[in-house]
Amino acid sequence: MSEFVINAHGTAHRSDAAGGPVPDVPPAPRWARLAAKATLWTTLPSGLWRIAFGFGVPVGFTGSTAAAFGAHQPGWGTVYCVVLSVLTELLAFLTLGLVRPWGLVAPRWIPLIGGRRVRPLAAVVPALLGSVMLTVLGMEGLFGRWAHNLAQPDSPRGFAAVVMTLAYLPLVAWGPLLGAVTLDYARRTLRWRR
Repeated sequence: MSEFVINAHGTAHRSDAAGGPVPDVPPAPRWARLAAKATLWTTLPSGLWRIAFGFGVPVGFTGSTAAAFGAHQPGWGTVYCVVLSVLTELLAFLTLGLVRPWGLVAPRWIPLIGGRRVRPLAAVVPALLGSVMLTVLGMEGLFGRWAHNLAQPDSPRGFAAVVMTLAYLPLVAWGPLLGAVTLDYARRTLRWRR
């Protein structure tokens, strides 16, 4: 059995039961740390737009679409918009684990796994799958669904459409950023995997 230790520089290393050191896991490069932080910013504008929409701020929908949403806001529609926005931001926040020490050793406060080493594939596989899914959804939204939705008669027009587009456009970068950070995490951690 090996012990996993984080040193003062934020790098992690293991030593086996006999006390023999296993090479340090190198820290994430600057570009990966910046890309991980950028994932938080890709989800924030749409989350804020969605929360405003959930609280009944007029965002440009008209006709039956506005009536359908307006009947549930405030109400379950508000709860839905807030919960979806918070969940999206929390998922983006997990990307930071790929460049921080808590992505190598689970924080002690987490039940059952606190203080234990994070198996690299337990982080890499879901992150890569999420990256592929987010990239596909982003491209589909950008080149298909988005244009179709804006063509609907009840969709926002003019300034409201520009605001909505600017709020959702950064989401297109979430998948590729997550993929790049995940590949760097895999490169750094799978090399030292036992």
